[in-house]
Amino acid sequence: MERHKDPMGRAISEYWRTGDTTPIRVFSPMFDEDIMPIETLFRSYAGMPELEQKALKLAQGRTLDVGAGAGCHSLILQEKGIDVTAIDISPLSVETMRERGVMKVLQQDFFTLNTQFDTILLLMNGIGIVGKAENLHVLFHLLDNILAPKGQLLFDSSDICYIFEDEDGIIELPNTKEYYGNLTYQLQYKETFGDPFPWSYIDAETVNEAALTHGYHFDILSEGPHYDYLARITKQ
Repeated sequence: MERHKDPMGRAISEYWRTGDTTPIRVFSPMFDEDIMPIETLFRSYAGMPELEQKALKLAQGRTLDVGAGAGCHSLILQEKGIDVTAIDISPLSVETMRERGVMKVLQQDFFTLNTQFDTILLLMNGIGIVGKAENLHVLFHLLDNILAPKGQLLFDSSDICYIFEDEDGIIELPNTKEYYGNLTYQLQYKETFGDPFPWSYIDAETVNEAALTHGYHFDILSEGPHYDYLARITKQ
């Protein structure tokens, strides 16, 4: 990732080095403009949602923290004695994680990895990294190579069907070929704009069907109050 197109990394770096709390602006054609408080990327264990806390408790063995950002999950795992490697495509995020004390950090595209791990973490709706739900097969082909025998992929996601709920509580999904959870985002921090990128919020049944197709087992471990859930994928 080019530094001048890295709003997330710049926000993380400036917050860490100067305490600048300017939020990240989030744009998507499906929603009104939103903001991401940069402090949330530096939160402690106590400040994390229960689903994330449970995922961190379940991490074991050689662990990969994907899209690690400011390294909040990796730092907690390190304190527990877990052998964790943090990866991110943002050079500024990687620099900040090293400065914060994350011991193993790589500027790395997840989909080009070829090293095996016992636990892979895709937290903060991280499974959306596939871009579109239709691309889940790419994830499972990657797991064939990087998930160790008896290993686990832990992820949280949300089923955003609720945005199509009417006043009577009836959910009517859009009648299109495009999966309703496929979105496009663009981030801005101050005058730094990132390129638009695809991201997907994928319901549990869709992930389960893809897992079974590719010879994996899928379990919902916990459910939150807003159609969110924590799940585990393991080899059958």
